[in-house]
Order: sequence, then C-alpha cells, then structure tokens
Amino acid sequence: MSDTIESIKQQISDNAILLYMKGSPQLPQCGFSAQAVQALMACGEKFAFVNILDNPDIRSELPKYASWPTFPQLWIDGELVGGCDIIVEMYQNGELEPMVKAAAAKSAEASSDS
Repeated sequence: MSDTIESIKQQISDNAILLYMKGSPQLPQCGFSAQAVQALMACGEKFAFVNILDNPDIRSELPKYASWPTFPQLWIDGELVGGCDIIVEMYQNGELEPMVKAAAAKSAEASSDS
C-alpha cells in the first residue's frame, strides 16, 4: 500500500471531523469547498482540513481510496459523508449539525480519557 494511502488513513482516523478541500476554510479556492466550509462552520465545531491543492498525491489517491471522484469530501468518525451537495443538503435539513456535534463530543471525550 502506498505511503499516501497510509497518510490518508491516518488523517481520517486522527480527526473526528475532516474536510478534504481546495484551499483552506479561511480561503477556499473553489465554490464547492466554500459552500462545504460554510455549512460545517455553521455547525459550530472545530474541524480539520487538508488542502488538496498543496497535496497533489492526496488529490490523486483519495478519490480511488474513497470511491468518490470529487472534492470537497467530508469525513466524520472515519466515514465518508459526501461532497458539497450532500453536505449542504444535510445541513439544510438538520442532519449535519447533530452528526458534527456528536463526533466533536466523542472526540473531546476520547482525548480527555488519555
């Protein structure tokens, strides 16, 4: 298995809420990433991100690993939630925030146990 896939697995397991995106939350570099960040930020929890523009190896390998061709990609508790349309739709219908809050609470609990 490639080092890149190992890095991706590590990132996903180390971060309860992880967004693979173009740019950063402060400076998204595509409209879809910007929409995903807005929906996530509106949930009120901190989240990790990986700028795939700075990581071409991840940009090329993650779609194969995730079986999901596009970015952004939101991962919560090690599971791929989806891309921009799914993130925004889940936020609008009230599904995203409880999922994000639960993952953040579980992550905080786990880090206070260690």
